[in-house]
Amino acid sequence: MKINGRTKITGIFGYPVEHTLSPAMHNAAFEDLALNYCYVPFSVHPDDLESAVKAIRALNICGVNVTVPHKERVIPLLDELNEEASFIGAVNTIVNSEGYLKGYNTDGRGFMQSLEEKGIYLDDKDVLVVGAGGASRAVCFYLIQKVKSLSVYGRSTEKLENLVADLRVMRNNLTAVRELSLLDRYHMIINATPLGLREEDALPLDPSLLKEGQIIYDLIYKETRLLKEAFKKGASVIDGTSMLLWQGAFAFELWTGKRPNVDVMRQALAGDR
Repeated sequence: MKINGRTKITGIFGYPVEHTLSPAMHNAAFEDLALNYCYVPFSVHPDDLESAVKAIRALNICGVNVTVPHKERVIPLLDELNEEASFIGAVNTIVNSEGYLKGYNTDGRGFMQSLEEKGIYLDDKDVLVVGAGGASRAVCFYLIQKVKSLSVYGRSTEKLENLVADLRVMRNNLTAVRELSLLDRYHMIINATPLGLREEDALPLDPSLLKEGQIIYDLIYKETRLLKEAFKKGASVIDGTSMLLWQGAFAFELWTGKRPNVDVMRQALAGDR
């Protein structure tokens, strides 16, 4: 990769950001298409978020990804949101068009594409999403339109009620779950909580209630303890790496107007783990 006066800069705002795998996959895709772009991580303290967003305009940064803890707090600093980001209440991608900043959320599309590439279709299936935060809203925005029935569990009553109310405007095939029991009735269970990021985290659900043949999808992009326990029960398990890949591919297209070679991005992700 050669950087010169015409190089367009993209990157990621997060805190911390040292663990991110995004630079590897994006820079590999830029190089593969011979695009004069570069992707760099920016460690942005929460107190400096407003200044960092102003810097997108001032430094003519082409666009950035946004990760924790900034996905919600960045919204008032932008000029516009697309439909998904507005519903989800979180932004993971910003596009700079001559100083006009538009926020997107590609997480939900990335999730659905990861299912499609694995040949998983949920039209006649019952699905449970554990969690009612931003990650849950991102996947539920698409799931509600695809599945036979969708159940959502959240520890925060307020977040759960708000999510269910928003989803029911789209389609009324939804149930708010107050306790995580009878898990064997679901074809797929999705962990959309951060539980599992650390080894000492509690499990988001009781794996003894799972059964052989279920699909357990953890949005965290590593093999979590939940996935290990679910595999022992005979479930099919998926971690969040493929969702990370596809949400990145969609962000890449928003910035460049070109479709990346997803296999190149996938190989870069595998090599950087």
